[in-house]
Amino acid sequence: MNNTKLHVLYEDNHLIAINKKSGDICQADKTGDIPLSEIVKEFLKNKYHKPGNVYLGTIHRIDRPTTGVIIYAKTSKALSRMNEKFRNNEISKTYWAIVKNKLPKQSDILENYLSKNNKKNKSFVTKGKDGKYSKLNYNIIKSLDNYYQYEIKPETGRHHQIRVQLSNIGSPIKGDLKYGAKRSNKDGSICLHAREIIFKHPVTKEKLKIIAPTPQNKIWNN
Repeated sequence: MNNTKLHVLYEDNHLIAINKKSGDICQADKTGDIPLSEIVKEFLKNKYHKPGNVYLGTIHRIDRPTTGVIIYAKTSKALSRMNEKFRNNEISKTYWAIVKNKLPKQSDILENYLSKNNKKNKSFVTKGKDGKYSKLNYNIIKSLDNYYQYEIKPETGRHHQIRVQLSNIGSPIKGDLKYGAKRSNKDGSICLHAREIIFKHPVTKEKLKIIAPTPQNKIWNN
């Protein structure tokens, strides 16, 4: 199993944070592809010369075509405490997105109700309150050649939330064919990056801020 390209952003006795590449899946799914969780396990096994199985708990996920920071738990104590933090909304997450069409305002709050179609693995904005309440804040970072870059802070953690909420106001993420982009990116990615995560460490209680560098390609390097 190849783990030479694993980009570790942070590690201690309880947690490990990785800068996920587009195409990596956070944990095993029906595709049968090797998940990032298994690659991280192998990395830890080799690094610490562990003879047996390595414990690794999946705390949260980001979509397969999305890049950026993903955190795994190295102990069951860290996993249960981090799960609780996510449930209680004690984790601050910041994403960067590149879109073709400028959003209506420089900064705004988007609130919608979303429903998920499991068969299509896609979420939709519902008219009424049948779906799950979803809220995010956005601010423009800069204008690029033909594109716009935004900072997005989701306040809820819904399936494909950022992708569907931006698409709903006419600004699908670059490369996101599933939610209305006209063209795919050559590498199959979408221009959505989990840039930063801030939380209190589940054991030491110190404040942690983990930042993931953007992918090294022309559009992000702009």
